[in-house]
Amino acid sequence: MTSIGGAEMVDWKLAVATATRLVRPGPDISREEARAVVAELRRHAKASEEHVRGFTRMIPEGSRPEDTPVLVVDRAGWIKANVAGFRELLRPLLEKMQDRRGGGPGGAVLGAVGGKVTGVELGMLLSFLASRILGQYETFAPATRDLPGSATGGGRLLLVAPNIVHVERELDVDPHDFRLWVALHEETHRTQFTGVPWLRDHLRGEIQSFLDETDVDPVTVLERLREAAQTLSGGSRPEGEQGEEGGRSLVEIVQTPGQRETLGRLTAVMSLLEGHADFVMDGVGPEVVGSVGEIREKFQQRRANGAGRLDLALRKLLGLDAKLRQYRDGEKFVRSVVDEVGMDGFNRIWTSPNTLPTKAEIAKPEDWVARVHRKAES
Repeated sequence: MTSIGGAEMVDWKLAVATATRLVRPGPDISREEARAVVAELRRHAKASEEHVRGFTRMIPEGSRPEDTPVLVVDRAGWIKANVAGFRELLRPLLEKMQDRRGGGPGGAVLGAVGGKVTGVELGMLLSFLASRILGQYETFAPATRDLPGSATGGGRLLLVAPNIVHVERELDVDPHDFRLWVALHEETHRTQFTGVPWLRDHLRGEIQSFLDETDVDPVTVLERLREAAQTLSGGSRPEGEQGEEGGRSLVEIVQTPGQRETLGRLTAVMSLLEGHADFVMDGVGPEVVGSVGEIREKFQQRRANGAGRLDLALRKLLGLDAKLRQYRDGEKFVRSVVDEVGMDGFNRIWTSPNTLPTKAEIAKPEDWVARVHRKAES
């Protein structure tokens, strides 16, 4: 546990407790219905393996990729898993902040305010997200007593049952089709990382490169969390703080040219991964999900509209509007490349970090085709 002056910078246990206490209750469902949903999601996750691997051709027949667990969780389980992941991924940054500010004014503020405030505010943010995530492939997932990981320290796939039931009811779509459709998307992420062994380490390296250059004092971090927490509670920003700064997200603490370059590469990779998952779920869908057209139309409308003004403000603050663009732009990129060079031609993208698209190429897929295919053929 990282601390300054004996005080924890982030009280992770309190973050879990706060988020679990504040998260909205799940949909009204009987215990028998809940058991049936969990069992069906597990079946769909297993069936999705064959569908996704057959469609993407990323994993050769006869090969045995790393086995990563598939867990059906509730909102509290998602919170616990993500706090563990955040703690692992952010450890170098927090240690850097400790070394840099241990004896300075930032350290004194944190010592006074304490990691408990930070833990509460982080918990508030997680409580918002926990009711919205349908599924997630945890790329950096340390195994815990309650949440197993892979034997080699790889990821795990989470399906958040209450959220899936909530959305299928809200959209008024066939629940069995919707559950399989969601499983196809998340299994694609699982296939991406198990079928491309270097991808996880590459992504971790890019994230750590970004964090290594972060020059944020603890007071700034507390201010960002305070701003987010005020938005969650309906509070307004102090008078005189309503300018452009109010439009920044928590992920936009980019201070160096090197960080901007790294963030551009990360944006391109995430756009690729999310767009590829959307492309695959829709590509497989017509064969195994009878109502895929209706589901996609209604789900796209839900993504675009959000759930109200507060939801839209929080999506901006947390950078979730950027994630929506990643789905859209990445899916267009994948579709264009597959149309041009076929699935096997697209799969050259997984050869090495050098064949991943740049942020500019996500917007102009023909440039990626020219760089990777035509250059190799010349």
